[in-house]
Amino acid sequence: MIKNTFILLDGIGEKRERKLWREGILTWEDFFNCKEVLDVDYEKKRAYDEFLYKAYEALSCKNCYFFSENLKKREHWRLFEEFINDTVCLDIETNGLTPEKGGYVTVVGLYSIKGYKALIKGENLTEDTLQQAIDEHKYLITFYGSIFDIPFLKKEFPNLKIEHIPHFDLFFAGKRLGIQGGLKKLETLFLIERQDELKGLNGYDAVKLWKAYLSGSIDSLERLISYNRADTENLFQLGKIFYEMLRSQVGIEEFMDNGTKRDCQKVS
Repeated sequence: MIKNTFILLDGIGEKRERKLWREGILTWEDFFNCKEVLDVDYEKKRAYDEFLYKAYEALSCKNCYFFSENLKKREHWRLFEEFINDTVCLDIETNGLTPEKGGYVTVVGLYSIKGYKALIKGENLTEDTLQQAIDEHKYLITFYGSIFDIPFLKKEFPNLKIEHIPHFDLFFAGKRLGIQGGLKKLETLFLIERQDELKGLNGYDAVKLWKAYLSGSIDSLERLISYNRADTENLFQLGKIFYEMLRSQVGIEEFMDNGTKRDCQKVS
């Protein structure tokens, strides 16, 4: 999807992007090969070409920072397919209090195609270990993370650098698609399963499991980690679903399916 994206360009919004698609300019390569596009004058077209070449180079070397800086946050979903192998799904558990009232992070769960990793308070959760885990990836998926998880982590670990990578927040993607509800509700809606022993557990249960662990119950910690793992794994599944739905919503598929390509005179 990112190679079909022209809203990276200054002055190109969603309407003009669709107009480009309608004209048969579906990819960056199509844009390069056309001397004239829409009502763009020569100098502007030249500047656009130079920028898209930079985008192409950034994509080729998986430079996620270029897109984080130049693509609006609400459009970071467009990067999902290209960065799927470098994606990490993040979800935190807390002791149930706000940071101002003594709240702290109990577990940070991170899931990628390489598997699941849990960072646990008092064991292996430090600012350094969390930063290292994040730096191994180039794309972030959360659910409401831009409002809850990341600000909470930043208060506990002030030097944590996480805002520099593209972020696909599925809560706001759902709102854009007209789908309301929390993660558990959406799992039910899209038939995403959990293990039977984890069904019905929620954030409050996660707080109680941590308290039980502090009282000596190792089983409670193991169940808390299993609960968190299910959250992060299911974020990945939901991300795939929402990505396809958003592609459909912006309308690129109808132009791709038509096979329309503008017959441009190539730039010499």
